[in-house]
Amino acid sequence: MDQIAVLIPCYNESQTIEKVVKDFRKALPEAVIYVYDNNSTDGTDEIARRAGAVVRYERQQGKGNVIRRMFREVDAACYVMTDGDDTYPAENAPQMVRKVLEEQVDMVVGDRLSSTYFQENKRPFHNFGNALVRKAINALFRTSVKDIMTGYRAFSYQFVKSFPVLSGGFEIETEMSIHAVDKKMHIDHVVVDYRDRPAGSESKLSTYSDGMKVLRMILRLYRVYKPMAFFGFLSLILVLIAGIFFVPVFVDYLKTGLVERFPTLIVCGFVMLAAIQSFFAGMTLQNSAQKNRQDFEMRLLEIERTRPDQSSV
Repeated sequence: MDQIAVLIPCYNESQTIEKVVKDFRKALPEAVIYVYDNNSTDGTDEIARRAGAVVRYERQQGKGNVIRRMFREVDAACYVMTDGDDTYPAENAPQMVRKVLEEQVDMVVGDRLSSTYFQENKRPFHNFGNALVRKAINALFRTSVKDIMTGYRAFSYQFVKSFPVLSGGFEIETEMSIHAVDKKMHIDHVVVDYRDRPAGSESKLSTYSDGMKVLRMILRLYRVYKPMAFFGFLSLILVLIAGIFFVPVFVDYLKTGLVERFPTLIVCGFVMLAAIQSFFAGMTLQNSAQKNRQDFEMRLLEIERTRPDQSSV
């Protein structure tokens, strides 16, 4: 088991990966640096190997798939995750590691948005998307995570071995953040400078398609983790719709004593039934979510009990 593992998912980062590996070797000389190559065609793996990294492979395309492989295969007391595009400074890594090893933080977020991100990032829609996702998650989950989609993080052993990776792509960072918030894990932040990609290095993140995936992920996880709030809100909307259509029918009835819009009344009844079903579905799923949280706490105890000896490799 490693004391510190630096995890670098890569896809065609030949221009920057050597510098990233060397920077993190200098900042964390005691760490083992793992580069997981995701079907690169530009020799990223060989460059990383020559720079001193342990190179492994994930054939399923997508950052989420790479991180799933990393978390399964690597055992360490502290994990540092970064990107291979040289946008995150290695100088912040020791501070992030200390928070995990000495302060028992479960997830340290490398916060770009509180420093230079909006000035350095030349893609305005990325800036807007990051701000939107941060506000949406903090509002829906009543938290204060300062940078939801950063790829620069440090994790404890318990977080890595208890995190069920479901995402296949770039929405993985959003999933990590929501999981940590929902499971009441200890989250801390380190403000980091952000450097935009060097000339000739292209981002693999699609502003629109990946942005929509992130938004769908937020809604799906909100439904899973906060079912009473999700289905309760849906129930309220249905009640309002039923009420809006019922009022004219009721007013006509008071005036004439007759129900002149009988089909509308029937529709109102079915919409109200749907609202009641939604409400009780939320109550039932909320009980299941509570049971899942209890099972998760027991799972953490089991993970800690079976934790490998740090002296082993």
